[in-house]
Order: sequence, then structure tokens, then C-alpha cells
Amino acid sequence: MTKLQCLIVEDEPLAAEVLMDYIRQVPFLHFLEWCTDAVQAMDLLRQKQVDVIFLDLHLPGIKGFELLKTLSHKPQIIITTAYHEYALQGYEWQVTDYLVKPVEFSRFLQAANKLISPAAQQLLPQSKDDGKPKHLFVTAEKKQVKIVLEDILYIESQKDYLKIVLKQKNIIVRQPLHEMEQSLPASDFIRIHRSYLVAKAAIETWDASEVEVQGQLLPIGRNYREQVQQLLRG
Repeated sequence: MTKLQCLIVEDEPLAAEVLMDYIRQVPFLHFLEWCTDAVQAMDLLRQKQVDVIFLDLHLPGIKGFELLKTLSHKPQIIITTAYHEYALQGYEWQVTDYLVKPVEFSRFLQAANKLISPAAQQLLPQSKDDGKPKHLFVTAEKKQVKIVLEDILYIESQKDYLKIVLKQKNIIVRQPLHEMEQSLPASDFIRIHRSYLVAKAAIETWDASEVEVQGQLLPIGRNYREQVQQLLRG
């Protein structure tokens, strides 16, 4: 089995050690190198084959997203950060996943299972399947309930619960919004507010302060406004 060569770009030694340990526990991953800043990472990327970068955003000197801008050939990227608010920008770069520290091993495994093998990557241009999940299961009323992703209009955070608004009904689940966001394809869903995650295909109209979904006006948070407008214009 060909293992994915993994580079960690992280300036915090403890966080890097956790990732190294996690990588070594996954049979199809291989820990290649740890770099403490973007300059070291750029140098290593010129010398070695890297399949996956576990990338911190708040690096000394050149920041994580600035590093991505310099790469002509971008490996698969998994963001590792202590900050939720950069998730939208991360998904704009089509990252594989976005992990918020401290990262539990179970959550790390979810991200690792989204990675594509080198052989599979070569077949992607010829594949009719975009590789995105079509449904997910959530726990509601002590049952596992299947939700078809195309049926989701938006998801609203209500303290410890989420209201998943579907085309035909609503479902209430006990789960943080950031966890739900990480389970959904970044190309199809957009975080517009700390309390709202919206299906891009469901947005009917929008302006600087709100979007409209089936006649319902949802606010765009101030911290999300610029990134939301960039994604919707694109």
C-alpha cells in the first residue's frame, strides 16, 4: 500500500507532536517532516514529494494562507488551527478539512479518511463522480436519521442544538455548528454567520447584510461579510 507522505507545518511543538503521533497511528499515512514556519516548508516542498500538508495558519513570518498562495502545485491540505473564524477562507482554498485545536484522534481520523490516494488522484479528471458525500446520518430523537445533502436549505445554531432546515421538514440535533460544517462539502455550503450555515444552491438573493432562502432572510455576520461576498460573486 502506497502511503501518503505527510508534512506538518506548525510552530507549536506540543501541537506538532500530537499530529505526529496521530499520523503514525494511521496505516495509510507516513510522517515525512515537521517544519516550524512557511519558509522551511517551501524549501522542503521543492526537495521532496509531499501528498498532504497539515497546516497551521498562525505561523511566524509568512502565514498559512500566504503559503498556499506561493504553491504552484498544491498537495492536499488539512488546516489545523485554534480559530473557527477562518473556516470560510480555508474552504475557498478547497482544503480537504479544517481541524480546530485541540484535535481529538476520532476527529483526525475523519479528516484522514477524506484524503485521496495518489493513484486515485490520477484518475480524478476521468471520474464522473465528484467524490463528495451525498448524505449523512445525524442523531435525532435517539435514532440515526439519514439526510440527503441536496435537501438541506440551511442550518441554524440554537445554543447546544442545531435546526437543520430541509426542503420538506426540519430536524433538531444536539451538535455544535462547527462540527456539522466540517462534515459537509465546503464547495456546497457557506458559513454566513456564527449561527448560520447555508446551502449555496438554496440562496435566492443576497446583499451585503443578508441572504434569502425560500423567503427567509438570514443575516450575514460582520466578520463573515467580505468572505461571503467573495464566494458568492465567484
